[in-house]
Amino acid sequence: MTRRAYLGLGGNLGDPAASMATALQAIDARMDAEVAAVSRLYRTPPWGVTDQPDFINACAAVDTDLSALALLDLCLSLELTLKRERRLRWGPRTVDIDLLDYAGEIWTSDRLTLPHPRIAERAFVLVPLAEIAPDLPIEGATVSEWLERVDASTIQPVSADGSWWRTAG
Repeated sequence: MTRRAYLGLGGNLGDPAASMATALQAIDARMDAEVAAVSRLYRTPPWGVTDQPDFINACAAVDTDLSALALLDLCLSLELTLKRERRLRWGPRTVDIDLLDYAGEIWTSDRLTLPHPRIAERAFVLVPLAEIAPDLPIEGATVSEWLERVDASTIQPVSADGSWWRTAG
């Protein structure tokens, strides 16, 4: 059964746009997943650990036959392939691929919490997610409604549209 999942992508080391494009291309090339929509790229200030370079962020909608945990494993595998090192929480990274939502499911395990924690607080997630899924319900409100409640003034688009991933990488 095909489900719609939403991914948050970001990075601030090397060429994060190329890394994110490579990840999306790899997902789209699979028989059990298809990239359905991608936001523009956005330059965002670091969150959590603030003395590091700005991030490049985007969100993508993926239609998949994979389970939520199998999709998470795919994302983690792609991060490793793209040289992600987990040294410091919220620290610099080549690429980060988060499973934000999986068919609206709500659950918590030792490996995965859905929807992804703190979506409603993070403008760097809400801005690109609202571009592709403004009416997606998250924790009692839509993405657009959550976006109205945060300061997104520092989030700046750096691509004209969501086609950047098809030619980059």
